Amino acid sequence: MPKPFSSLFSRSKKPLPGPSQTLSFTEYYTNWFNTLNNTLLPLIHQSLSSSSSSTPTLLCSHVDILLQHLLSYYDTLDLAASQEHLPQLLFPSWRNSLEIPFLFLGDLHPYLFTNLLRSFLDQEEDDDDDTAEDDDEFLDIHRPWQVVMAWKNVSKSLMAHVEQIECGLRLMVPALTNRIKKVQGGFVGRIAENWVGFYEGKREGIKSVIEEAMKEEMVEMVTVFMDANRLRKSVITEIVSALTVYQAALFLEALAQFLVGFRDPDLIAEFKRTKELPITGGFHLGF
Repeated sequence: MPKPFSSLFSRSKKPLPGPSQTLSFTEYYTNWFNTLNNTLLPLIHQSLSSSSSSTPTLLCSHVDILLQHLLSYYDTLDLAASQEHLPQLLFPSWRNSLEIPFLFLGDLHPYLFTNLLRSFLDQEEDDDDDTAEDDDEFLDIHRPWQVVMAWKNVSKSLMAHVEQIECGLRLMVPALTNRIKKVQGGFVGRIAENWVGFYEGKREGIKSVIEEAMKEEMVEMVTVFMDANRLRKSVITEIVSALTVYQAALFLEALAQFLVGFRDPDLIAEFKRTKELPITGGFHLGF
C-alpha cells in the first residue's frame, strides 16, 4: 500500500536521486489508485462473496484495510498542503473530466459519502414496498445471506445517526464556503484599496502589498483545505463506525467502485462523445 511522503512534489517527473526521493502527487495518486483497483477492491469483493463472510472476523479485517487506505489519501493530502503546492491540490491534474463536477475544495464533495449511504437505505425502503416474490428476483445468489440481508430492517439508531451526520454537513460545508469567500473578499479589498496608488506614482509599494495579501490569503486557504479534508475523513469514519461489518463492507465496496468507475475507458469515451453533442437542456448536480 503506498505510504504518505513528507515531500511529494518535485519539478521533475522522475524521483530525485539519493535517499530523500520525492514523488509528484500524480504519481502518488496513480500508485494509490492502482492499489485500490487491483488489490483492495477485489479483496473486499471476494470477502463479500465468500462463504467465509458468514464469520465476520476476516471480513472485518478487510474492511479496516480498505478504510485505512481511503483515509491515508487524505492524510497524504494534508502532508502535501502548503502555500507552494495548494494551487495543484485545489485544481488536481490527476482528476479527469468525469471527476471534476464531484469535487469540492480539491477532492470529493463530502455530500457524496452520505448520498451513497442513502442509496442503500432508500433501496431498503423501496424493497419494503415490493412483494416478497419481487424481492427474491433481485437477491444476489452469489453472496451469503448475511450480506444480502445487510440493509434489511435498519435500526432507528442508525437512521438517527445518519441524520445527525447530514445535519453536521449542512452546517460545515456552507461554513467552509463562507471562509473561502471571506478570504477572497479580503484579498480583493486590500488590493483595491491600494490600487489607486499604482496610478499615483507609488508603484514601488503596490508589489509588496500584493505579495503580502497573497501570502495571507494562501495561509488561510491551506487551513480551509485541510479542514475540508478532515471533514471528509470524519464523515467516512463516522459512517463506517455506525454500520455493521456487512453494511460497512458494502458501503466501502461501493465507494471504491465509484472511484474506480471514473477511470473506466468506455465511460470516459462516452462522456467525451456526449460533450460534442449540441446542448438542448441543463443539468445541475444538486450538492
